[in-house]
Amino acid sequence: MAEVKKAAQRARGAAKGRGKRSATAPKRKQGGGGRSWWRRLVVWSLVATIWGGVGLGAVLLWYGYTLPELGEISQMTRRPNVTLLARDGSAIASFGGVYGTTVELADLPPALPRAVLAIEDRRFYEHFGIDLRGLARAVYENLRKGRIVQGGSTITQQLAKNLFLSSDRTYHRKIREVLLAFWLERKFTKDQILTIYLNRVYFGAGAYGVDAAARHYFGKPATEVSLYEAALLAGLLKAPSRLNPLRNSDRAEARTALVLAAMADSGFISDRQMARALAPRAPQPLRGKESARYFADWIMAQVSDYLGGIDQDIQVATTLDPKLQAIAERELEAVLAGEGAKLRAGQAALVSLAPSGAVLAMLGGRDYAVSQFNRANQALRQPGSAFKLFTYMAGLEEGGLVPDSKLLDAPVRVGDWRPRNYAGKYYGEVTLRESFARSLNSVAVRVALDVGPKKIAAAARRLGITSDLRPDGGLALGASEVTLLELTGAYATFANRGAGVWPYGILEIRDARGEVLYRRPQGAGPGRVMSPRVIEQMTDLMTASVEWGTGKAAKLER
Repeated sequence: MAEVKKAAQRARGAAKGRGKRSATAPKRKQGGGGRSWWRRLVVWSLVATIWGGVGLGAVLLWYGYTLPELGEISQMTRRPNVTLLARDGSAIASFGGVYGTTVELADLPPALPRAVLAIEDRRFYEHFGIDLRGLARAVYENLRKGRIVQGGSTITQQLAKNLFLSSDRTYHRKIREVLLAFWLERKFTKDQILTIYLNRVYFGAGAYGVDAAARHYFGKPATEVSLYEAALLAGLLKAPSRLNPLRNSDRAEARTALVLAAMADSGFISDRQMARALAPRAPQPLRGKESARYFADWIMAQVSDYLGGIDQDIQVATTLDPKLQAIAERELEAVLAGEGAKLRAGQAALVSLAPSGAVLAMLGGRDYAVSQFNRANQALRQPGSAFKLFTYMAGLEEGGLVPDSKLLDAPVRVGDWRPRNYAGKYYGEVTLRESFARSLNSVAVRVALDVGPKKIAAAARRLGITSDLRPDGGLALGASEVTLLELTGAYATFANRGAGVWPYGILEIRDARGEVLYRRPQGAGPGRVMSPRVIEQMTDLMTASVEWGTGKAAKLER
């Protein structure tokens, strides 16, 4: 019994021990679970970091793979430049990218690169392509103002964007810009980057690089610019079009003063130098040849047609005569200030042609900077009595008339239309010559009724009128609209002794190597469009108009 009792006690003791262990087990399990949670957090953090690094590396590799080809900077493609030259070889205008002489940093006046650094990137020589301090300052200012008032791009970033990328405001482009900035900083020295930037950045008016800009705005190379001129060029970089000194002089001057203040604040110049640069005698930018831009735009619309496209730098020799263009400007302004003011006319147009059709002068308006619409070749206007030339020409050709033919100048009626002479005066029986010289409407209508409006329209088209002409009674008196250029070209046919005239402005096109790409053929034109007899008779009529008729104000002293 004692043994059985001892065995039972041992069994109870063992069971009790197992119960104690089971009671305490959960406590040990909870403590181990807490440590396991922290271990899992650390492990997953490490995993996330590793995969994040892998993902970032993959993104960077992908962007690096899609970067543009990084060839020699000097061989980077750029917009072809088209330079238009006047008859005397002087430049009229340039289109596309105008690139001046490449200049080294050491050859420039110190004020020019310092002006650019002061207003664009003061820490250029301190950062590694990305200015973290400047970027943070820009973010802070933008948040404080609630809008974008500052940019954090460095000169290196700007160069990367200008050379390789578009101006799209996307994260995709910004990432590539940063990578390219790092590449440029590794590839070139700071001085080299600044040199490339100054020779490539856009300064407005089609000018790329400081030399092209200095020649355009000041008529001198970049190596000769003054402190004020250097500050003006640096100020253009923010908004080349809006700050163009030829069109927005007030804005340009205010921006130039800001650049000079930034240079003084950076220690590049003294306050005394800044004050001297801002004095009233400070050099002012030259005026561009804006009036010739009407002609230049007309020429540029044709160049591609001659070449089948523009894929290289070219020079276009034109027919424009700078002296005659200057005379045309003065005369047009005088007409608008005199007779134009009385008639409340704010605009006018002028075309001067050589007998061959070469355009020697062209003005499409009073001021190109105010209105670029070319009234010389784009505006359709009723020519009025100027169109009677074709009416009388058709009468001589088709109606059997001669200058001495007698016609009745009296009231005439065509349906409900009753055209009247100027001031309502009639002369009775007159010769065709007198009718033309006095510009009598009733006789012109009678001639039109005799030969028919279709014959008049055909005569006008033969002489170069291409606008739509309505073949009705009003055509005789110039009721259908035409352009000044085509009307002048038609008149030039008479000065060209009956040979048709096509107004033209391009003589020759050459590439950058001087090779001729196009040359106007000698004698180009539609050929003879009028018989010698009609030429002689029409000359008789026009002479009378100038000698004693309505055109006597145009008579030249002999």
